[in-house]
Amino acid sequence: MELYRSSRDFCFTPPPPAIVQGAWSKTTNQEKQVLLVSGNYFSSTAYTANTGAFLWTKGGTCKLLGTNLVLTYEFDTQDTANVGTSETWKVKLKNGTLTTSANKIKSNWSVMDEITTTPLTAAWLISGRKQNGEISKMDTTRPRKTMKILTGSQFQWIAYNVATKEFFGTGGGSYEAKNGTYKEKIEFFSRDNSRVGTELQFEFKVENDDWHHSGLSSKGEPIYEIWSKRK
Repeated sequence: MELYRSSRDFCFTPPPPAIVQGAWSKTTNQEKQVLLVSGNYFSSTAYTANTGAFLWTKGGTCKLLGTNLVLTYEFDTQDTANVGTSETWKVKLKNGTLTTSANKIKSNWSVMDEITTTPLTAAWLISGRKQNGEISKMDTTRPRKTMKILTGSQFQWIAYNVATKEFFGTGGGSYEAKNGTYKEKIEFFSRDNSRVGTELQFEFKVENDDWHHSGLSSKGEPIYEIWSKRK
């Protein structure tokens, strides 16, 4: 992994925490935890390793200050009181292992991404849908959000409300995106555990930082979604 080297963006937005970019995992007593960091956004999720049964998720924005990774929560299913608050992790990367330390707890994470980036590696917000040939736009600044985080090989979507601290659902797993085809395999799904293991295929294209996503949903229904890249 390369450290972020450019300083030209410091006047506008903080550089992404490059040292921790990507997908990381650890498994303890059949509980698998996955940490995704893409740009200045992150999610941390736990599910049962052998069944994919969803346990919890939390995430939001992040920035790296020296060896400190500052996390600010937009959602947290374990404790909604954490929404809007920040937490600092000490981070260290050595020989492909990411070590994080917070609240006297040290964790070692193994890298998951064999491919570091794809055309869709970013954090995205749902911003529109096409129905009956008409595109209806959504306000991405509203408190009610659906975010999708993609690293080089892993994805997660999360529906939540930053104002009310409500959580509406999440799902995630592995994916591929190349030659206009997007494929994903669901490894956890909070609303319906029976969908774990499902593989889906869609068409995609990226235009002006908008991701056009079309095909059939996990329910077999046609969809055409537009996702806008989070800055």
